[in-house]
Amino acid sequence: MTIAIHYSAEVAHARAEGLPIVALESTIITHGMPFPQNVETARLVEDDVRNAGAVPATIAVIDGLLHVGLEPAQLDALGQAQNVAKLSRADIAACIATGGTGATTVAATMIAAHLAGIHVFATGGIGGVHRGAETSFDISADLQELAQTPVTVVGAGAKAILDLPKTFEVLETLGVPVIAFGQDYLPAFWSATSDLPAPLRMDTAADIARAQITRSAMGLKGGQLVANPIPQADEIGAEILAPIIAQALSEAEAQKISAKSVTPFLLGRIFELTEGRSLTANIALVRNNARLAAQIASEMVKLAGKDGR
Repeated sequence: MTIAIHYSAEVAHARAEGLPIVALESTIITHGMPFPQNVETARLVEDDVRNAGAVPATIAVIDGLLHVGLEPAQLDALGQAQNVAKLSRADIAACIATGGTGATTVAATMIAAHLAGIHVFATGGIGGVHRGAETSFDISADLQELAQTPVTVVGAGAKAILDLPKTFEVLETLGVPVIAFGQDYLPAFWSATSDLPAPLRMDTAADIARAQITRSAMGLKGGQLVANPIPQADEIGAEILAPIIAQALSEAEAQKISAKSVTPFLLGRIFELTEGRSLTANIALVRNNARLAAQIASEMVKLAGKDGR
């Protein structure tokens, strides 16, 4: 059995012509912000990919069909849909098998991108080890996905609501390259930098592309995480965020919020407590990541051509 993939007209053309393609997740549309801002933001991110020289492929499951690239009407419909599942590795197959509709998280988007032969994916930030995971065991499937699926993921690090040191420790244990783009310290999502030294630093999209191709040539499983700092003009300083995140975490614990509900709750409360600044920063960092991902995808196509593949 093979899984049917429905490609948008734009993505189908890109595949036929060997053009660079960047995968985009769909949870930002269904679980990130209200309509119509969600659709407007998704379109901005897609345009950022196009303007940087690549083709966007927003991924989602609609009525049991895996879509790689959404037509404008499909994007609108998804942005207004109710009760859309949030899909990861554990449930994407079940959603397809039962004819459901779901938005893809980082892990599910990586799986779908790999099935479609797409090597680069732009997101906001990855999931990771939640604070208190030593008792809750709440660790995102994104980390294991990075260890086994050969897709380069461009994000602003891991979400700042997480236990960042433990998240990057787990990535190191799993053998996932973590590359800070253009700086020696890892970014912290809404903040351009942190006190965590970067395991690797690269300053060009070409070097990042070459690193992933080299991993594949060596038979090393998995992808790599490119930690791309939010532009400084758009960041929120860590000293401002720290007490806000602490308050949101305390409220989540008091309300016994757990599992997949934790991240949406925390992001929602931080939005309220920052009076909307966190969402503005989030949009800026996603767009910044999309532009870098497009450059990396373009470099991968160039390198593949030089190698005769």
